[in-house]
Amino acid sequence: MNREFSVVIEKDEDGYFVASVPTLRGCHTQAKSLDVLIKRVKEAIQLCLEVEKPATTEFIGVQRVAVTS
Repeated sequence: MNREFSVVIEKDEDGYFVASVPTLRGCHTQAKSLDVLIKRVKEAIQLCLEVEKPATTEFIGVQRVAVTS
């Protein structure tokens, strides 16, 4: 059975791509390339699913918000 998950991908200050899966607490990984990141996040999702059920949230999107500091 195929299941789909929304994955948030960011690039950190050291140039690593960081992926997190909002519906699976603690499910995240990192890699230097997007190809490797996708492989690793698939593995991370499979491991997380072994110990918990996904939250019943729906990913809506990402919005940039500016604040004065």
